[in-house]
Amino acid sequence: MPELPEVETVRRTLKNLILNQKIRDISIRYDRIIDGDPALFIETLKGQTVRDIGRRGKYLIFFLDKNAFISHLRMEGKYLFVTPGQALNKHEHITFHLSEGMELRYHDTRKFGRMKLTEADACYLAAPLCNLGPEPWLAKADDIYQRIHKSSIPLKTLLLDQTIIAGIGNIYANEICFRMRINPETPGSRISRKRTQEMLEAAKDILDAAIVQGGTTIHSFDANGISGLFQSELQVHMQKACPVCGTEITKKAVHGRGTYFCPICQK
Repeated sequence: MPELPEVETVRRTLKNLILNQKIRDISIRYDRIIDGDPALFIETLKGQTVRDIGRRGKYLIFFLDKNAFISHLRMEGKYLFVTPGQALNKHEHITFHLSEGMELRYHDTRKFGRMKLTEADACYLAAPLCNLGPEPWLAKADDIYQRIHKSSIPLKTLLLDQTIIAGIGNIYANEICFRMRINPETPGSRISRKRTQEMLEAAKDILDAAIVQGGTTIHSFDANGISGLFQSELQVHMQKACPVCGTEITKKAVHGRGTYFCPICQK
């Protein structure tokens, strides 16, 4: 699943490609990707110009003249900027026909992604964006500590809770726990205020580095052909040996999510 760095890479890429272009028309081939009435989605956005593209956590926000739509890529969603004559792939479910003759196609092998129409000036006040916690750069350690210090839930799982901190997914949660040298199954109740601050600092450092590298390319992520390079920087996720002590990396499920950690460095 694309996480914050990958979605930020998509946002920056699309801004260079479609900003100030008008949506001439929209073709929808799989209605369930639209959260709401697909006909209303088309009717409302048709004729409006893309003015900006924002991001909140793992969500993209396309701002137009009066409205906006929120896009979540889920597991394998991606946007492709193509010429109209290019053959339509069976996984390209939505096409935005743009004023300068190009097409923005939404490609999703699993069809899990969603788009939701909203008002441009109220998108952050409505679900799903209003339910998100702060991103690591804006989060305050004491506020996060108050949310987790009585919890028996593993730290790894708490990091994935988007209502606590927005944007962190499975890959970066594994990396944050390794950077902290903490076992990912450690319950939130054992995380002190000081360690909470360390967690946020680790999250910011890792996400910043990943954004610079364009995210992490695992499985099918790309941003219109631009692949992330941060996978070469991963310390523990999908690695075989610990880069610190050389011990074989352990993989196990923590609350159903594949979790990688060093049994020596992260006791």
